[in-house]
Amino acid sequence: MTDKQRVAGKTVILTGGRGDLGSATGLLLAEHGATVASLDLAGAAPQVRHDSIREYDVDVTDERSVSATVARVVSGLGTPDVLVNAAGMVGRPGPSHEATVDEFDGLFNLNVKGVWLMTKHVVPLMIAAESGSIVNFSSIHGLTGGKSVPLYHATKGAVRLLTKADAHTYGEHGIRVNSIHPGSMRTRMSAAAADAAPIGREAYYAQLLGSNAIRRQGEPVEIAYGVLYLASDESAFTTGSELVIDGGYTSI
Repeated sequence: MTDKQRVAGKTVILTGGRGDLGSATGLLLAEHGATVASLDLAGAAPQVRHDSIREYDVDVTDERSVSATVARVVSGLGTPDVLVNAAGMVGRPGPSHEATVDEFDGLFNLNVKGVWLMTKHVVPLMIAAESGSIVNFSSIHGLTGGKSVPLYHATKGAVRLLTKADAHTYGEHGIRVNSIHPGSMRTRMSAAAADAAPIGREAYYAQLLGSNAIRRQGEPVEIAYGVLYLASDESAFTTGSELVIDGGYTSI
């Protein structure tokens, strides 16, 4: 098997597939031999094209949409070997007491409920196949606290612990469940959060990157390579783990 065939023959369902991290992940998995069902909201434009990437519209916060979309993927591509839950948002920076109920509900619906709903509708297929890999996008802020976006931190902490619980639940069925924890990445979502920060863009990035051992933002493909490892058979003994890719932010 060549290096370019690390996930050859695997079918991947990827949410958030038209975002910066999702696009990089979908393209890398396709380049390494997978067929990728890239899921995102209707109206979001794909950033990448590849013969092995198929586009599907979905609202991961709506169970009927999730169920119908998973059924379409299975009908067209077969049983998924890998589920990557990359869809998510940061939300408006600010302290907890300034957040609204609508903001709270929006963040938890997308970042947590979306992961759960996708797992709910994909994992029975993996149980029947007695194998599978699920990769959930958490964050460094699923591991640490901070002042900038506390509700986002709370959602990513929930994803981290849901990952560990599901790893224990589904391991007996040959299914691995791991979380990936990006640091500050060079994405449109990061730039939007910085622009909205009350302390200003420069101070926001100084706060995020000031503790990095590697003093820069990460590139989306650097996260994609982490997903590639967890999706591949190279990680066959890895489950319930936290793959942190953060330039050393959490190392102190």
